[in-house]
Amino acid sequence: MSIDQPAAAPARTSTLAVVGAGSVGASVAYAAMLRGSARTIALYDVATAKVEAEVLDLAHGSSLAAPSTSPARIIGGDDVACVAGADVVVITAGARQKPGQTRLELAGTNVDILRDLLPRLLEQAPDAVYVLVTNPADVLALAAARIAGLPDGRVMSSGTVLDTSRLRWRLAERLGVSSRSVHATIIGEHGDSEFALWSSASIGEVPLRQWTDPDGARALTDAELGDLEREVAGAAYTVIAGKGATNLAIGVAGARIVEAILSDEQAVLPVSTPLSDYRGISGVAMSVPSVVGRGGVLRRLEVPMDDAEQARLEASAAALRSAQRSLGL
Repeated sequence: MSIDQPAAAPARTSTLAVVGAGSVGASVAYAAMLRGSARTIALYDVATAKVEAEVLDLAHGSSLAAPSTSPARIIGGDDVACVAGADVVVITAGARQKPGQTRLELAGTNVDILRDLLPRLLEQAPDAVYVLVTNPADVLALAAARIAGLPDGRVMSSGTVLDTSRLRWRLAERLGVSSRSVHATIIGEHGDSEFALWSSASIGEVPLRQWTDPDGARALTDAELGDLEREVAGAAYTVIAGKGATNLAIGVAGARIVEAILSDEQAVLPVSTPLSDYRGISGVAMSVPSVVGRGGVLRRLEVPMDDAEQARLEASAAALRSAQRSLGL
């Protein structure tokens, strides 16, 4: 007697393509390899010697990375066909932010790069989720979504995922707790008008504004919270002034977003996507808490905000609209 077994579901693939072998692209690929984010990591760049060297360097360490998973297969080169069939495409290609230069000042050059690059990538990976990890993140997310013409949520930027990590680390340092116990989020523009959702921030189950020092005094005044927020917003400029670029932390942030997509985590992350009537805001891409899974951004969460936070969200949107108009977006 034979027993018919149901046909096995096709195995989901797990291929990450990273476009751009500069410091950010190499850091995304490196972090993804160490964390076991994807089974295959493809690195593409038009600079032949650079990309081949980065692929070789990554491959040399692949057998030592992510001991809990099988080593990632590392491929790549200067032929865009190396990204064929990718499930997630992380785009890091773009002009580098210079010391003293704002993210929005980079917009024109990097939008032109996307206009040339995206159609070629879409030919190779039409079903991928596209993640922008280059600046200005929000303007580029809107431009990429319009250029690509993909369904809502399939194009995003890393937004304020890194800014949120910076904030949680800084609060943890200040309050003497684990950063994993800090629940606070930066939203809005990934740039000078970003802000923290202090009204809903907490340490464990304790609202942040009610957190006290051992002597019972309030741990952080509103003025101190404002200082922390400004420190986080300017953190990239501090790093750029010292070493010329930010790459390591954004590499980890990019890998974290990739994992949420490939593992269909339904994780809540403050990525940036074009908004449509989000708390009355449309026509711009900004970071808001979003559910991220295999299809990209599955929905955006309308988290509680006080009147001041709502006003700051609208101001952040206005700043981005101004930049978009100057670019014809």
